[in-house]
Amino acid sequence: MQISSNIASTNAATNSNTVKTNFTEKLSKEEASEIRAQITENANAYALKSANIQGNLVSKEVDFAEAYQDFQSFLGDIGYAGKPIAELSQEEAAALVADDGIFGISQTSERIANFVIAGAGGDEDRLRAGREGMLQGFKDAERMWGGELPEISQKTMQAALEMVDKEMHSLGYSILNQEV
Repeated sequence: MQISSNIASTNAATNSNTVKTNFTEKLSKEEASEIRAQITENANAYALKSANIQGNLVSKEVDFAEAYQDFQSFLGDIGYAGKPIAELSQEEAAALVADDGIFGISQTSERIANFVIAGAGGDEDRLRAGREGMLQGFKDAERMWGGELPEISQKTMQAALEMVDKEMHSLGYSILNQEV
């Protein structure tokens, strides 16, 4: 069973034939471990990509043309069909990271959290794995950035974590990791 970090594949209806639910079949320990690892890895990659895009848009020192190819397919996956990022003026880039912009805190945190929540399918271990992946992706982005990420990225990750925590709470799971 393969789970992808491709945004287009997060639609549960299109994946219902490849993901076993709690109500149809039981997973073996090996399958559950494999899925947990994939969710962690994919959430990590998704959070890393999101933080890097936000950081690049708010930084004045980034060569947008060089970074353009690295995330062009990601932009299409999340529904961005606007002007090429490398050609944006400073004002246009600012509009994309504004409160109501596609790369603003609200929309970006929703994409990250929804990716984890949809991938977990209500399973506690998968939600925890996705949450761990989000945190690791944020740490990886900070390491790549060379220190603390811009405030917008920090607020975005906090908002995404709160959404995942709220989902866990609504499903009756403790937000604290019981294994610690």
